[in-house]
Amino acid sequence: MVDIAELTRLIEPEARALGFDLVRVQMIGGASDPTLQVMAERPDTRQLTIDDCADLSRRLSDMLDAADPIDGAYRLEVSSPGIDRPLTRLKDYADWAGHEARVTLAEPIEARKQFTGALGGTDGETVLMTLKDGTTARLPFAGIRTAKLVLTDRLIAATAPLSPEGADKIQVEG
Repeated sequence: MVDIAELTRLIEPEARALGFDLVRVQMIGGASDPTLQVMAERPDTRQLTIDDCADLSRRLSDMLDAADPIDGAYRLEVSSPGIDRPLTRLKDYADWAGHEARVTLAEPIEARKQFTGALGGTDGETVLMTLKDGTTARLPFAGIRTAKLVLTDRLIAATAPLSPEGADKIQVEG
């Protein structure tokens, strides 16, 4: 089994060296197609360009080859968090206040595990959400299993790409 905390400790300084914030590190794909997924962003834009992804991928490839923290073969996937990004850090909930999100808790609160509504920021280690019925949910950050922004027109407007250059090109190696 892969130790995600250890991978994060190895990857984060490499991302920071390039000026990026690490958003998420996870293994996906299961045993048949193990993939190390690394999401990062520029702190000032919350995005990565295609060149940024390539630079980080090369840097991580070299480091991971030398450290060899993962048994067996795997793919490395480096990307921006995207528009309907995962919310993985406490600061994400404050940064994206006012935007709609879907949060799933590890354990239910009052028999409920899923919450959808507008992010209201944070209060200490608690995430605040205004639900569709107008009530405020107070969710313990430590109890959140997954969370992501919901794709809305407002979110699309707030995350316009820095540059569409290269988005319509397919590069084939070989």
